[in-house]
Amino acid sequence: MKQLNNIDINELQTFDIKEYIYKVLGYWKLFVVTIVIALVIAKIVNNVSEKVYNLESLITVKDEQNPLFSSSTNIAFNWGGPSDKVETIITILQSRTHNEKVVKKLNYYIDYLKDATFRKTDVYGNTPFIVEIDTLAYQLQNTEIKLTFLNNDEVNLTLEFDDENNKLINYSNNNTKSFVPENLIYDRTFAIGEPIVTPYFNFIVKSKNALNDLSGKEYFIRFNNFNSAVKKCQQIDVSTLKKGTSILELSYSGSNKKRIEDFLNTTVDVLDKDQRNQKIKYALKTKQYIDTLFEVEANSLKSIETDLGEYKQENKIYDLSAEGSALLEEATKLDSELEATRNRLEYLNNLDNYLRNNNILNSESIPAPALIDMEDPNIINSVNNLILKSKTKEGLELKVKSNYPPLIKLNEEIKLERQILLEQIASLKVSIRNNLNNLTRRMARNNSRLSKLNPKEQRLLNFQRKYNITEANYNYLKQKSYEAGTAIAANVSDIKILDNAKDVGQGPIKPKNTFNYLVALMSGIMLPMLYILTKETLNNKIQTVEEIEKTYKIPVLGVIGKNHYDKNRLVVSRKPNSTIAESFRALRSNIQFLLPNEKKTKTIVITSSVSGEGKTMCAENMATVFAMSGKKTILLGLDLRKPKMHTDFEADNREGVVNYLIGEKNLEEVVTPSGITNLDIVTSGPVPPNPSELILSERAEELFEKLYQQYEYIIVDTPPVGLVADALELFKYADAIIYMIRQNYTQRGMPKMIDAKYDNNEVKNICYVLNDFAVQNKYGGGYGYGYGYGYGYGKYGNGYHTNEKKSFIQKVRDRFS
Repeated sequence: MKQLNNIDINELQTFDIKEYIYKVLGYWKLFVVTIVIALVIAKIVNNVSEKVYNLESLITVKDEQNPLFSSSTNIAFNWGGPSDKVETIITILQSRTHNEKVVKKLNYYIDYLKDATFRKTDVYGNTPFIVEIDTLAYQLQNTEIKLTFLNNDEVNLTLEFDDENNKLINYSNNNTKSFVPENLIYDRTFAIGEPIVTPYFNFIVKSKNALNDLSGKEYFIRFNNFNSAVKKCQQIDVSTLKKGTSILELSYSGSNKKRIEDFLNTTVDVLDKDQRNQKIKYALKTKQYIDTLFEVEANSLKSIETDLGEYKQENKIYDLSAEGSALLEEATKLDSELEATRNRLEYLNNLDNYLRNNNILNSESIPAPALIDMEDPNIINSVNNLILKSKTKEGLELKVKSNYPPLIKLNEEIKLERQILLEQIASLKVSIRNNLNNLTRRMARNNSRLSKLNPKEQRLLNFQRKYNITEANYNYLKQKSYEAGTAIAANVSDIKILDNAKDVGQGPIKPKNTFNYLVALMSGIMLPMLYILTKETLNNKIQTVEEIEKTYKIPVLGVIGKNHYDKNRLVVSRKPNSTIAESFRALRSNIQFLLPNEKKTKTIVITSSVSGEGKTMCAENMATVFAMSGKKTILLGLDLRKPKMHTDFEADNREGVVNYLIGEKNLEEVVTPSGITNLDIVTSGPVPPNPSELILSERAEELFEKLYQQYEYIIVDTPPVGLVADALELFKYADAIIYMIRQNYTQRGMPKMIDAKYDNNEVKNICYVLNDFAVQNKYGGGYGYGYGYGYGYGKYGNGYHTNEKKSFIQKVRDRFS
């Protein structure tokens, strides 16, 4: 008994992992059910979800310069772009303008669909036909058109219009308009390969291969909103393969791998062509301008050559004199230098005016030295830097706000570069003007010498001089036109394809089957765990013997199992071989250690905290087991407020112990045979207005004195001590007190009052009995609890007790009770 009373305080404060594991394992059926349900849901999700694929393409972006050109030629004809080429290309690939070109090229706004198990699937690229639309005509927007091929020559078109929202779209200008159909159902048959012209659409259905048998096949087409198709394409993911490199990885996701493949390859193709055209934009403009001048100079040269020949023929003068030849050579040289100097000065004036009159520089509008040879390399370098920085700025402005620090810094650099260039231009213009004045004076001296020649030779010299100047311009323009043409023909692309997008059997990225199964498995485990944790946290009911031993100081006498015979509480007499009957026999044996051996008559008081914990059932069956062991026993019903005992024994409760206590009846008149050998009962009788006073009366003491003389065991059924004080008054008659605790019913704080009295020695020879005990692992133990307290071996007791079969409904009720 002392061992039962000694409780280690540390044991109360420690977490018993073994007990918790047993509790969790006790819900194994719940785990199995939830895991199976979760896996089935995952299977359904994997089967029902649309499969999404992802393809990639690799390109490299690098500024490529044509090594055949000089620095000035590169500026005019082969400018390679800004230093942030990679960032610019990423922005372009995700831009609306670029993707509009891709969508138009692929007719990406047309959906090809086919019925599948759960939805219509995208069969782009896998249809035996194609649809060619008239982009100038209006097409029905966002409505599925069913194509049923009757044979290889005819196709039936059916569709259902919306009640209100019906729109047409013109893909040439993306205009839309609403309309009201004549009928909500459209159904017509057309010839394959012939134009299908209706008020709602205008296209041609063409078979891809004449050998394909189209009979009986059904497909759907849908003309989507152009801007929506473009916006979807803008979701392309573009990133550098490694930070700081010029290798870009393009990836795109969708339900149709062929559509993804075509999109990625076409977007790179469109980008490559646009970048080539952008690189030679200067060359195209310059060549067009040069060719215009070249044509004028060619006509002028031909006219002068004709005039010169006619003059020589008419005046019979064919060659200049030695002096005239020398003067012509010097004049031609001076004319060439004057022309070149004037061109340089004109270019600098144009550049100076542009820089002073334009606060925002356009990289494409900055004048480049296309038709002149600048002797000062600083001007060429400054113009090149200004173009590069302006292009970089234009690329950044597409992606960031004006307060972006690198953009602010770049604007300052452009401002500084422009100021430096203006200073260089001013300085160079002074030098060029001085040179021009010097050439003008030299030309005046040469002209003075020319005037001394005879008139015929002077005129011939002027014709020849004019011819030489025009021929020089002609040859110069011819050379520049050749350079521009070469730049266009030998254009080197900045975009190189490392890896085309290709369907090589890639699996879907969604749904992630393995991941979904893992999530389902984890959910199947975590949800029951959460349920168990919540239930255990909120559950304040006593569950196990071990919990009683850890929490309270009163020892545990035994365990009474769950009564599966709900309509029969006298299980010991009526089901003597049942497990619960055996548990009462175990209590009979255990309680002998509490009873005094020297007393002839032993009194056992049975009480509990509240009603419903099984004290009356325990009293009835304890009295029965003592009687069946040959002991003269009486069961005394002193629960005067809520009597139940008479119903189990089918006794008359109109007269009972109350009648004795108030003096109406003597003892012999209230004692009733129970029908069980050696067992008499005294029912409570009518409910009195003053039960506590009756229990404290002298008649109560006389009652026990008389019973001591006639019986060996007195079993007293009392009211709950947690509700009324009646039972406490009866403790003075008790040799042993059984305090009932019902599993999963009695709250943890209820026995504290009686436990405190026990600790203060106000109550002695008291013990707990755990009632309605179910041997389940969720309560933190195995069969050992029941075995140690007289509750058999669980499933190992088969053959020793009556087979207690339960219906399915009873099992379910017991499981969740």
